[in-house]
Amino acid sequence: MALAPARPAPLSEDDVARMNHRKLRARKKRKEREMAEEIKELNITAMMDMMTIILVFLLKSFASSSASMTASDDVHMPVSSARLTPKDTVAITITPKSILVGSKKVLQLQADGSVPPDAFDAGKIAPLHAALFKEVEKLKYIAKRNPNAPFSGELSVIGDKKVPYDLLLKVLYTAGQNELSNYRFVVISRDGG
Repeated sequence: MALAPARPAPLSEDDVARMNHRKLRARKKRKEREMAEEIKELNITAMMDMMTIILVFLLKSFASSSASMTASDDVHMPVSSARLTPKDTVAITITPKSILVGSKKVLQLQADGSVPPDAFDAGKIAPLHAALFKEVEKLKYIAKRNPNAPFSGELSVIGDKKVPYDLLLKVLYTAGQNELSNYRFVVISRDGG
């Protein structure tokens, strides 16, 4: 004879109430544990420490940043005792072989270092004029959208120390025709800086 499984005795109302009370108490303890782990307030001291470190880092990196000027390997810049720091402006590089705007070559010079006669247009060096026009338009567009970056009309000239004076004058005249009339010559500091 097989025995039938025993049925659990029906629970009384007191037993049901006791079980519900235990469940409620367990749920309440679990919620209290979860609330204890929750952050009720921000620790402002740690946040201020973090912001101070970030501020110091940004100030140091801003103070040490310099204008980005690219000079070709075949440019031997003049030496000077000037102490001014270069600004981030439109840069023209004049090498014995070519003229660059930024890092883009715009004109190949002749073997004697002069501008080819067919590159002139009304006294301006046409390829240089076109490249500078694009740069000036880009700077004006930025100035129109960002009042913190006004168009200053400044130009940095990076030139070989043996650049002929008449070539330099033609380059500066072309730059002046593009509203770049404030120019600086980039030199190597005598103290090695």
